[in-house]
Amino acid sequence: MSKATFFTRRHIVFICATLCCLLWGSAYPAIKNGYALLSIAPTDVAAQMLFAGYRFVLAGLVLLAVTAISGTSLGGLNPRQWGQITVLGLTQTALQYVFFYIGLSYATGVKASIMNATGTFFSVMLAHFLYHNDRLNQRKIIGCAVGFTGVVVVNFTGNLLNLDFTFLGEGFVVIAAFILAAASIYGKRISQSMDAMLMTGYQLTIGGVALILIGWLGGGELSGFTWTSGLLLVYLALLSSVAFTLWSALLKYNPVGMVTIFNFLVPIFGALLSAIFLNESILEWKNLLALGLVSLGIWLVTRPQHPFLK
Repeated sequence: MSKATFFTRRHIVFICATLCCLLWGSAYPAIKNGYALLSIAPTDVAAQMLFAGYRFVLAGLVLLAVTAISGTSLGGLNPRQWGQITVLGLTQTALQYVFFYIGLSYATGVKASIMNATGTFFSVMLAHFLYHNDRLNQRKIIGCAVGFTGVVVVNFTGNLLNLDFTFLGEGFVVIAAFILAAASIYGKRISQSMDAMLMTGYQLTIGGVALILIGWLGGGELSGFTWTSGLLLVYLALLSSVAFTLWSALLKYNPVGMVTIFNFLVPIFGALLSAIFLNESILEWKNLLALGLVSLGIWLVTRPQHPFLK
């Protein structure tokens, strides 16, 4: 491979990975703006589940359409694989987003984007116990410690004497991050026997249907749809499907370390976009320090191994 080709590939990875992180980061203000546009109160859990369910059913169907267009058959799965996809959909999509959507209704977008980044650190720690070739080392331990320090910092009040933390808000966001970390490891295992895009399309659809059923059974209603709120819902669905498709392609054709290191951009974009679109403060010292620590922690645990920091 020539030097020119190498740098061209690096530029493509940079642009596409940054776009994925930008899309994922934009979900925080988009969801909260969706709550405002549809007049969904923090206590109206049923309506929140409907909002989430519609998003993920649409996202799943888009991915399945892309899968079919690419020439992959939508059938051919055996009963065991259907069972695995159903479990993944009920955990990675349904259960995770029950906690995430409730938590985000009580927490600010800036704090939620920082708190949700704990998922990366949970993944690193869980992998240590599940994979013999993915153990914790000095670099990962330091990265997790730095990242969790940032999570603690963002929950302090300005005078450092009290914690600004609620179980239904920040607590639920962290629980959602842990569920995502555990479910993602399970998804990685079962993806070895089936097409990753097909698997994700079905699990998003199944999880979305489960969320809709939860919303309906809880008596939830979504009213007041306008062009603005409708387009926002479509955007939320597309950001999930587009980001996944791009990210999967990057991982398929490039070294994993070259791609996953960009994960540190997600909380940065989430916090910045929440500040812009939700008029939230990001300039408080605790927010800036926490964002820096969490991003540094993610960078440390995802960067390729360095001989001086193993």
